[in-house]
Amino acid sequence: MDTEENKIAALEALLFIHGEPLTFKKIQSVLGIETREELDALVLHLAEQLVSDERGLQLISDREKIQLATKPAFNSILEAFVKEEISEELSPASVEALSIISYLGPISRAKLEYLRGVNSSVILRSLMIRGLVERFPDPEHPSIFLYRPTFDLMKHLGVQEKEALPEYEKFRDLLKVFEAGTAEVEKAPVESKN
Repeated sequence: MDTEENKIAALEALLFIHGEPLTFKKIQSVLGIETREELDALVLHLAEQLVSDERGLQLISDREKIQLATKPAFNSILEAFVKEEISEELSPASVEALSIISYLGPISRAKLEYLRGVNSSVILRSLMIRGLVERFPDPEHPSIFLYRPTFDLMKHLGVQEKEALPEYEKFRDLLKVFEAGTAEVEKAPVESKN
């Protein structure tokens, strides 16, 4: 990531994949940018590139955080898309994400994506718009959001609490086994190929 163009592209990719406001401090850390002035220059260059009518995104920022967002000119298209999404039945991917959130929530988007193996930002937005999932700041890490099922979802499912979901304990135990196995893999020494 030597050139300025590569750093701008990396900044854009990071903001895209994160999907939420991201602190300048975190961006500096992840991208290995030494000074705030260098980061400010990269942000300015990216913002200038996004101004073009050929681009559908813009940067929203304050002195602490920055986020990619769609341009207001596309609101009507996006509104129609969202209405269509809401009227359709849940996709298998949405059901999978909703199940993980229901059984394992509150859960961060990063952990959800790790368990699913794919980016889940669009699915999360769809589930929130439908009123099935809600997000709230993580009390331990205020810059991270956690996701949990809504009361309306639980009411619709006919349960008073998530512990009453079918085979709840079985799925919690499976998660514990999975997490223990992951921890063991991370601790295992890496074999040399020599």
